[in-house]
Amino acid sequence: MTNIPLVQTIGLSKQYPGVLALDEIDFDLMPGEVHVLFGENGAGKSTLISMLAGANVPSSGAILRDGQKSHFESVADAQKRGIYTVFQEFSLIPTLSVAQNIFLGWEPRKGPFIDHRAMRQRAAQMFEELEFDIDPSAITATLSRAQQQMVEITKAFHGDLSVLILDEPTASLTDREVDHLFRFIKDLKARGIGIIYISHRMQEFARIADRITVLRDGAKIGTVAMADTNDGALVEMMTGRAISEIYPRIAQNTGDVFLKVDQVLTTGLHPCSFEVNAGEVLGIAGLVGSGKSRIFRTIMGLNPRLGGQVELAGCDITKSSTRAIIEAGVYYLSPDRKHEGLDLAKPCNDNLAVNPMMARLDEKLRGFVNWIAIRQKTGAIADKVELSEGYRSKLVSQLSGGNQQKVLFGKAFGQDIDVYIFDEPTVGVDMGTRAALYRLIRDLAEAGKAVVLISSDLPEVLNLSHRLLVFAHGKITAALSGDSMTEDQVLKHFFDETGATA
Repeated sequence: MTNIPLVQTIGLSKQYPGVLALDEIDFDLMPGEVHVLFGENGAGKSTLISMLAGANVPSSGAILRDGQKSHFESVADAQKRGIYTVFQEFSLIPTLSVAQNIFLGWEPRKGPFIDHRAMRQRAAQMFEELEFDIDPSAITATLSRAQQQMVEITKAFHGDLSVLILDEPTASLTDREVDHLFRFIKDLKARGIGIIYISHRMQEFARIADRITVLRDGAKIGTVAMADTNDGALVEMMTGRAISEIYPRIAQNTGDVFLKVDQVLTTGLHPCSFEVNAGEVLGIAGLVGSGKSRIFRTIMGLNPRLGGQVELAGCDITKSSTRAIIEAGVYYLSPDRKHEGLDLAKPCNDNLAVNPMMARLDEKLRGFVNWIAIRQKTGAIADKVELSEGYRSKLVSQLSGGNQQKVLFGKAFGQDIDVYIFDEPTVGVDMGTRAALYRLIRDLAEAGKAVVLISSDLPEVLNLSHRLLVFAHGKITAALSGDSMTEDQVLKHFFDETGATA
């Protein structure tokens, strides 16, 4: 392989009115390597890849392609030069077939007509070569997110692909799908293709990364070889703080049982029993598909309950509706903020105002809504979750993932809640925002609330929990506390078939 970088930036900068989004960044990608871009939301990662992808134009500096100074007129221009980007938000048309999406703009023709048969056959060949198990005739909307991502990647192989940019590719994938993606990435490396990989999941880096470049506030902090660094060093580079400052110490003052789950059963889940106490953080760990989320969605009435009983502060809520359960004092934070948690088309303030507490405010004053009272309350909530004032009137869709998650957390503080269930609360969120959300969890537990933390992030669940339940194969396989709450113990029970009682 050549020693000339596939793509390189020299002093690359991007200036917006009043904001220096990228400050003289030097970056390079070698053939057959995975180069990770790591940093908090707003660090400049997306700005950098947008210019490499041809979606944005630098204010100053240079981009070199195979050692030659280059200028990309558009995304299509960058693709013609072998640079393809799979963004977090896919560019697929859901109503078209898989084959139609792959060949959009590249359709094979038979005379004046599109040759749909040839298109399907070629798509099937491409999937076979890439080892993707997808039906070219399927309507794209019916595919899982992982399959849609595979279709996006397949589109890159129309031309002579040499640089693949992946933006948070594993955010919505199961562990098995992640394994498949990583095998595919290794195959690409063996072909000499360079991959720029953006992710907040540090546990992935050891598996695939060769080098890591850390950005902070638009500036390059440094580039390190994966073999020469560790999680603690990367966090300190990214945030300027030691990793010990990220996870707060949470005092435990265990009180009464707030939530009692007795032999609750649903599809794909064995009967589960456990209790959640006031003043504690109960961690829930397990692989994707283990049942760790399903049990709590069943408790909330989001999944059908096939048996068992649920009590809240001694009151039976087994047959209550989801709305009634929320109003009784249980809050469930969904891992899918875009489809279940937030209204992306409305401002942050409006999202914060939609909860039962606001309805109980003295909203009507001589026939008019008391917006002053509502705004005062939403303002106090925004302060609590550390949402900057400049973001509060913006549409949620215009915010970074971290700020969207702060809004989602804020919706939990609009009423008097006894039990908070946080399901994957920091997915796709940078370390700085995580630290702020962790402080909120600490404050809730120390105020005597019961907190359930469901997480696939082992350091997160181990550092924040007082007790830990491990799920595998649809059952509780371990109930851990104290010195038994170690990574080795948790991983051992991830694959345990025996089950445990809590």
